[in-house]
Amino acid sequence: MEKIIDEDKQGQALVLDSRETNKRKLFIESYGCQMNFSDSEIVASILAENGFNTTQNLEDADLVLVNTCSIREKAELTVRKRLEKYNAVKKINPKMKVGVLGCMAERLKSKFLEEEKIVDLVVGPDAYKDLPNLLEEVDAGRNAVNVVLSKEETYGDIAPVRLQSNGVSAFVSITRGCDNMCTFCVVPFTRGRERSRDPQSILQEVSDLVSKNYKEITLLGQNVDSYLWYGGGLKKDFEKASDLQKATATDFAKLLDMVAQQFPRLRIRFSTSNPQDMTLDVINIMAKHPNICNHIHLPIQSGSDRILKKMNRLHTREEYMKLIDDIKQILPDCSITQDMIIGFPTETEQDHQDTLSLLEHVKYEHGYMYAYSERPGTMAERKFEDDVPEAVKKRRLAEVIALQRTHCAYRHESYLGKTFEVLIEKESKKSDQHWSGRISQNIVAIFPKEHYKIGDFVLVHISECTSATLLGKAVAYSDNN
Repeated sequence: MEKIIDEDKQGQALVLDSRETNKRKLFIESYGCQMNFSDSEIVASILAENGFNTTQNLEDADLVLVNTCSIREKAELTVRKRLEKYNAVKKINPKMKVGVLGCMAERLKSKFLEEEKIVDLVVGPDAYKDLPNLLEEVDAGRNAVNVVLSKEETYGDIAPVRLQSNGVSAFVSITRGCDNMCTFCVVPFTRGRERSRDPQSILQEVSDLVSKNYKEITLLGQNVDSYLWYGGGLKKDFEKASDLQKATATDFAKLLDMVAQQFPRLRIRFSTSNPQDMTLDVINIMAKHPNICNHIHLPIQSGSDRILKKMNRLHTREEYMKLIDDIKQILPDCSITQDMIIGFPTETEQDHQDTLSLLEHVKYEHGYMYAYSERPGTMAERKFEDDVPEAVKKRRLAEVIALQRTHCAYRHESYLGKTFEVLIEKESKKSDQHWSGRISQNIVAIFPKEHYKIGDFVLVHISECTSATLLGKAVAYSDNN
């Protein structure tokens, strides 16, 4: 759950420049979080070296891949429907092969391959380098599967193609896997134990993006705050590291400092944070560098200590609120966003009221709020009864969403009459006469195009707002161009 799922991106077919020497066609769709979209870029890069160009036309594809998500039931159901669609097309185009990548792969491999026979290929998140070998098996008429989770694989040596890119902003993965065994979350079982990339490979990837004129990056991980490089290996094995390894280790604060210092004109974001691993060192580094954006996505999941303990969140309500207060003291202009699960097993009305009161204390800029649904393979599914009635979940979720909307409006109104730097990312969805971009606090601003273009940093004076968007007028280029 510690991952932002952008509903606008779900199921987009990814396309990159063709190579004349590549004769086969790849159709690849992604569902779920930013990590899945980042992984699809790695897959496309590997397959581009093995004879595949991407296509947006499903009917023309030799290979169809869907990168899957197990975080929410809705994503899983959507993927199943897409597999049905692929197989309908396969009847017209028998040479087409269909594969499932990512988080659903391990759990549903036998169901997809043997029982339902709806795919030819199943590949887990750590096995993408094995794709050329697996495709040889498929071409020979055999089903192929590799869902082994690795303790080393970080794909630090793969230069991802930027499939979804606007040429302005890009994701840079810094960790894979997760060690936080939250009882509601399937990620540790689908993506394995936590390991970090060599910081030099991260800096090289960022340098490559800067040379291609990218203006903003997001350092990405299931839990970026727990990034730890000590020469390779799992984070959980750090205690066995040598004294020299421990003395020269790079944590997230140091990595953030290195990236910000080396690329002072590059805008830097990161996602997602976990309250138990977020340190004030990171906040102080953010305050030190003007090119690090003033936004932290800090999931809380519940405002109740009892529910937090049941979720195996290794922090209390009081510790979380103290962290929020410290952030606001060091970075008064920092925006904070949340994830919230409503109706977790045994949640009482008092627990719900504790969540509402925490929302009132923080007044988040934005939030991702969901009613609890069991995810197969999680501790909660194995040990807890999903005992909160659906009607109660819906009512509580509606109350949380209504309060969050009030706080969105409250926060956005505080931006009225002020001027902010905006990086132009794309045309506005609602008007081809307006640009859309984000301020440092990760809030979208819409303004007339005039003579400005995508990739420009401009100063925008905010005159109106909605609960989701700031509206204004560009007054000048910023000094960052």
